[in-house]
Amino acid sequence: MAKHVGVKLPEDLVALLKKQKAVAVLGTFSERGVPNTTPIQCVVPKGDDSLLMAIHKEHGGYRNMVWQKKVILCFLAEGNIAYSVLGRAGVVRAPSMVHPLMNIVRIDIIDIKCDRSILTRVDQGISWSYTSAEAREMISHIFGELNDLARTL
Repeated sequence: MAKHVGVKLPEDLVALLKKQKAVAVLGTFSERGVPNTTPIQCVVPKGDDSLLMAIHKEHGGYRNMVWQKKVILCFLAEGNIAYSVLGRAGVVRAPSMVHPLMNIVRIDIIDIKCDRSILTRVDQGISWSYTSAEAREMISHIFGELNDLARTL
């Protein structure tokens, strides 16, 4: 059963995000009402009431969030982390200073619900790895940009 958490990021979710290995599934709707999900690897907390993320400017999820503004991010990870974060999206940097095809978006939290089940637990979430040394370097720089913005924005 889902439990309302509030508008502040829970400590276990913040700790997960600070490891820079989380994957959020971004949920959006198009102007025609077609749902879209997008895996997002580059997401960091900005304080306890908003998130910053990087997303490709041509992705359908990005176009939807620019049009609609409301988004939901689902996080599932080891340690029974299971949260859905409803928020309002706004572009804060386009393009990213790291890559011309990536844009930086701020998600101001509207509501958070805990999706832990009383019948099952999340033992492992979505894991990912780099496809190349170049990808590792680029994503490292994107996380650096996100963390810098989280401190200064």
